[in-house]
Amino acid sequence: MSVRAKNAEDAVTAAEKEAHNKVVARIEQAHTAATAATEKANQEVKSAKDTASRNWNALGAKIAADVQALKAGIAQRKRERQAGRADHYAERLEWEAGFSIDYAVASIEQAKLAVLDAIAGRVEAEEAKKAV
Repeated sequence: MSVRAKNAEDAVTAAEKEAHNKVVARIEQAHTAATAATEKANQEVKSAKDTASRNWNALGAKIAADVQALKAGIAQRKRERQAGRADHYAERLEWEAGFSIDYAVASIEQAKLAVLDAIAGRVEAEEAKKAV
C-alpha cells in the first residue's frame, strides 16, 4: 500500500508539471485503475461471501450429522436398557418357575409322607383291633 501511495504522490507531482492532455491521460489511467481495483474488491467480497456460505452450509451439515449421531447413541442406549430390563425380567420369571417346581416337589414329598403316615396309622389301628 505504501508503494501505491508513493506512486499516487509521484503521479500528482508529475501531473502538475505536464500539459493538459497528459493530465487527461493520467485521469483516464487513474479511472481505469480505480475501476479495476473496485471490480477486484467486488470479486473478493463475492468470493468471501460464497466461501462463507459454503462454510456455513458445511457447518450446518456437520451439526445435523452430530445431532443424528447423538440421537442414534441415545436410541442404542435405550435399546440396551430395554434389553437389560427384558433380561432381568426373564431371569425373574425363570427363578419363579424354578421356585414353583421346587415347591411342587416339596408338596409331593409332603403328600407322600402323609400317605405313609396314613398307611402306618391304618396298620397300627388294625393291629390294635386284633390285640383286643
